[in-house]
Amino acid sequence: MPQRPNNTAGLQSRIDATSRDSGRITFEVIADTLNEGYSPEWQEQFLKKVAQGAAAAERDDFATPTDIERVKNKYRNAR
Repeated sequence: MPQRPNNTAGLQSRIDATSRDSGRITFEVIADTLNEGYSPEWQEQFLKKVAQGAAAAERDDFATPTDIERVKNKYRNAR
């Protein structure tokens, strides 16, 4: 019989929120932490950045040509 991890209330709340926000079951969230090394903090920040990106896309707020050139120039000599 599978055992349920004994998480603190705070940690379980974070796992539940990550599960809800990502559309995954709690087992998948825990498995990502254990198997892939994605800490709860990392997963929370990832979801926050995805939400920010989606909101920016909804506003048609994309990189300008100047932004793109700045990034290209930053990494051009890194090769």
